[in-house]
Amino acid sequence: MRTHLAVAALAASLVVPAAWAQTGARTTDPVPSKVGVFNMQVAITNTQEGKRDYGELQAKFAPRQTELQNLQKQIQDINTRLQNGTNTLSDAEKYRLSDQYQRMTRELQRKQQEARDDYQDAQEDMIDSLGHKMMTVLDKYSRQNGYAVIIDTSSQQTPVIYAANGVNITEDIVKLYDQTYPVKAAAAPATPRKSQ
Repeated sequence: MRTHLAVAALAASLVVPAAWAQTGARTTDPVPSKVGVFNMQVAITNTQEGKRDYGELQAKFAPRQTELQNLQKQIQDINTRLQNGTNTLSDAEKYRLSDQYQRMTRELQRKQQEARDDYQDAQEDMIDSLGHKMMTVLDKYSRQNGYAVIIDTSSQQTPVIYAANGVNITEDIVKLYDQTYPVKAAAAPATPRKSQ
């Protein structure tokens, strides 16, 4: 969320002063008066680059997710053995399983927190990178189309109660972003040659 607020603040700092600079430069130029709404979060996730980067992020963290699921299954298995063996397990075995359950549970919690933190950091880096480029595109679009103010509706802190569909420029920005920063198609993996 803080990234979205930072990006929204950056948007406001780029778009509004740009409009002021235009009006201050020449008094004969018309003052931009259009107001637009824009959803930064939707725009970032709908660009080709955003889709690609999000897929890469998911793939990068998939092995850790699998590791956590396996550890959780082991913990559940130990718990099941303890519950089912209440009357049949020796006290020493109950103690050993209980100790193992507690150690593995702490390990799972630690690894889950590390995975969450690492994922969040990687996601914020991705959003920051895309957000800076998005702001360049948004600034260019706003100048070319006479917008004085663009409001980011992706933040829950934005007090937009109503916005007509005609002032929502998110789709236009996504198209312009994809034109400005095209994603190159991934090369097809080479097929190994058969030895003769």
